[in-house]
Amino acid sequence: MIRIGYKASSEQFAPRELLEFAVHADAKGWDTIAISDHFQPFRHTGGHSPFSFAWMGAVTERTCHASIGTSVITPTFRHHPSTIAQGFATLACLAPGRIFLGVGSGESMNEVAPTGVDWPDGPERLKRLKESLALIRELWSSERVTFEGDYYRTDSATIYDKPDAPPPIYVAAAAPLASRYAGATADGFITTSGKPRELYTEKILPALAEGAEKAGRSLADIDLLMEIKLSYHPDLEQAKADCGFWAPLALPAELKKDVHDPVELERLADDPSVDATSRFICTNDPDEAVERIAAYVDMGFTNLVFHCPGPDQIGFIDRFEADLRPRISSRWG
Repeated sequence: MIRIGYKASSEQFAPRELLEFAVHADAKGWDTIAISDHFQPFRHTGGHSPFSFAWMGAVTERTCHASIGTSVITPTFRHHPSTIAQGFATLACLAPGRIFLGVGSGESMNEVAPTGVDWPDGPERLKRLKESLALIRELWSSERVTFEGDYYRTDSATIYDKPDAPPPIYVAAAAPLASRYAGATADGFITTSGKPRELYTEKILPALAEGAEKAGRSLADIDLLMEIKLSYHPDLEQAKADCGFWAPLALPAELKKDVHDPVELERLADDPSVDATSRFICTNDPDEAVERIAAYVDMGFTNLVFHCPGPDQIGFIDRFEADLRPRISSRWG
């Protein structure tokens, strides 16, 4: 069963505006609302970065159907794991059964500026993520938690308001090591579209399956969530132009991994050689859109969260409902 989700792009829209988009998606029956948790946007000019916790609290009260969560938040630097555990427990009390915690190992632009931390390498960031999730799970399941880790400590900590069931934890990854960890421990897995097919089929998904198998599980035990970057508009030139704000996503990973200033990231992204459309399905043809979405469904992803790059988010949701939803329903039910 395919689920349809809306990516609430906190980097692009002010909190009230973004809230209304999410409410509209929920009213149309969309199944997931996922917000990015950024301290800084990818662009200084025209950028935004509302606080995800406050925003999700508002969404829980304005919606009635969709699951709500982060895609993703980093529980290791500016957010301490204890605060994440408390915050998501509160959200799950407000919207029982509708909250999920999506986590990743972080980006320097969101963690260096507010903390001044020396940005560590990938292996250390993954170690921190593993330890933080162990602490979060313990805080959700126990009281008077004294935790002595390599990176985090608590002293008789208790979260007093907990839901009957803890929120599911989704781990995001774009490489085998983190994917293997997600397969072993996570309730769900998050990755993003627009990369070479071989990365998914030969590296990420096999590692995910390997981690699951070693833990006595299978991919069927994991909710596979794909963030699909889709610029769909009847005017193809408009569809292409809508991608412009998100040109930073098209930068090579090695060029942007240590950039923590949105002014500098914007400068790099505005180079004429950068193709802002390269990470998006960019089309005015609904059949083409569904065919390209099918590539991810065929890999096993059934929780599809759509990221529209343009300013007209309400129009995108309505076009999706009119043109793409019937085709998706006809094809996959």
